[in-house]
Amino acid sequence: MTTPKTAGKRHVLDVTGAVCPMTFVLAKMALDELDDGEEISIRLNEGEAVANVPRSIKEDGHRIMKLVDNCDGTYDLIVRKVEARPGPQ
Repeated sequence: MTTPKTAGKRHVLDVTGAVCPMTFVLAKMALDELDDGEEISIRLNEGEAVANVPRSIKEDGHRIMKLVDNCDGTYDLIVRKVEARPGPQ
């Protein structure tokens, strides 16, 4: 896993080989490369990654579309990038 790949119109990122907090760091870097409104499917391991990455992505303001249990110890997290909101100035 290094860069997101494109599957149709949805980007795909596999972070099952990484451990927290790198799972979120890699997901955040991939989201930064997308245009607003684009979606990415992030493959995560069960446990800490699936517990923390969706929460952190949502806290960053992106939209969690779906979390799919692949029944093999991994999950696919579907995320839509939302335009960054300007912070207080």
